[in-house]
Amino acid sequence: MDIFKILGFCLCALVLLSVLRQYNPGYAVLAALACCMVLLWFVMQALGPVLSFVETLSQFSGFEHLGTVFKAVAIALMAQSVQDLCMEAGQTALAGRVELAGKVAVKLHTGEQHGPNIIPRPWVQALLEKDLPGATIVETNTYYAGDRYTTADHRKTLEVNGWTFCPVDILDEEGTVDLPVAGGKWFDHMSMGSHITKYDSLFVLTHFKGHAQGGFGGSCKNIGIGCADGRVGKAEIHTVPGSDNMWSIAQEELMERMTESAKATVDHFGEHISFVNVLRNMSVSCDCEGVAAAPVVTPNIGILASRNILAIDQASVDLVYALKEEDRHALVERIETRHGLRQLTYMKELGMGNDRYHLIDIDNNDVEITAQDAAKDVVPFEG
Repeated sequence: MDIFKILGFCLCALVLLSVLRQYNPGYAVLAALACCMVLLWFVMQALGPVLSFVETLSQFSGFEHLGTVFKAVAIALMAQSVQDLCMEAGQTALAGRVELAGKVAVKLHTGEQHGPNIIPRPWVQALLEKDLPGATIVETNTYYAGDRYTTADHRKTLEVNGWTFCPVDILDEEGTVDLPVAGGKWFDHMSMGSHITKYDSLFVLTHFKGHAQGGFGGSCKNIGIGCADGRVGKAEIHTVPGSDNMWSIAQEELMERMTESAKATVDHFGEHISFVNVLRNMSVSCDCEGVAAAPVVTPNIGILASRNILAIDQASVDLVYALKEEDRHALVERIETRHGLRQLTYMKELGMGNDRYHLIDIDNNDVEITAQDAAKDVVPFEG
């Protein structure tokens, strides 16, 4: 009889939500959440004997964590259900908060000591306090010797640069973990900082700029290099085994290896990953060059956000190409001479997203614009 009660409740709830969605979508969201809670109570009552059996089975099998696994699955299913309900009701902002559920990691480049072009710390602090309370910034140690080569030096650099307003987790501080690479040409797994598995969601906050080897550093580079551990993963991406030149892998092969590494992270987090690219202070140099970075000559353009890694990096590149020739020349030359565009085509080949997108201007009533529209009013950079 319980199954008929559940079915009857679901039918009544669907009718109620259909009416509310037409007249008041806001109330529809609240009603949907309430219905979910009641439905969960019904289901848990019905599954009581099943859960008792599972608990007994776990005791006999010696697998003590079976109950924890069931809880994790239940939480994931509930989060997905609530997110879907919010999206159906048009509450995309609320759905986004549900999407980045659980323990949230924020991956950004915290820079070498006194680096001039990194994302301003007050911006990041405001974002975390308002929209991602309790989130943790995550980084990995570098492959090259410098201010972030060891965990001790890395933490000193974090303090010097002012990243003291929230927790910062150096993912490879306590070792590595292998994440699978599906469909890769160069890898079937990638060595990451072991702490990456501690997090349920990943917010990829990227300073978009040039890069000495990658051509440009977007979201793909941020996680493709930035989540790989400093000794094994980054070496597999950059260096031919046995070579004395640690940067012996370059151009298109480097782009492909980096992209496969990024895919491992994207696949690991699944639906619980979002991307923001900040097109500001776009030197042709990476933030890893610190105070030695080349002077900025490319105008600031703006900030992009997406749930699609290929779309956001493609749109960022398109915006750079939409600038006037004299404004884009240095950065475009850096991108093309390093074969950086291979990042985009290889992401598409690996099925990591879509290179066709809609550019929505949220500062002007969410109107759709072109890259040329977005770039037409930029002014020359002034340091």
